[in-house]
Amino acid sequence: VQLQASGGGPVLAGGSLRLSCAASGLSARTYSMGWFRQTPGKDREFVAAIRGSISTLKYADSVKGRFTISRDNAKNTVYLQMNSLKPEDTGVYYCVADQSWNIRYDSPAEYPIWGQGTLVTVSS
Repeated sequence: VQLQASGGGPVLAGGSLRLSCAASGLSARTYSMGWFRQTPGKDREFVAAIRGSISTLKYADSVKGRFTISRDNAKNTVYLQMNSLKPEDTGVYYCVADQSWNIRYDSPAEYPIWGQGTLVTVSS
């Protein structure tokens, strides 16, 4: 089982990026998947999640209206479209997966499968 995150990089404030998370060894269609981010000295922060099968979407308040999580079943890939980026969005973004959906979908402890992270740097 592996999650391969990509798409990070430097971007100016107000710009956009699309992160990708390619899954292998599991079905992105049925697993619950999501994104967390982390900056130095801080705990990992929930960003967005998509529930397996029925595709319920959840977002952190700080990204609502700017970020969109989606899934391409044919490519077994989950995406995070990030628009109107702000400097405070800077961090390492991690893709996560779990076979079930948890009430605490915003807790990193609920996800046993993590990708390697991709760095997003937003400058003003």
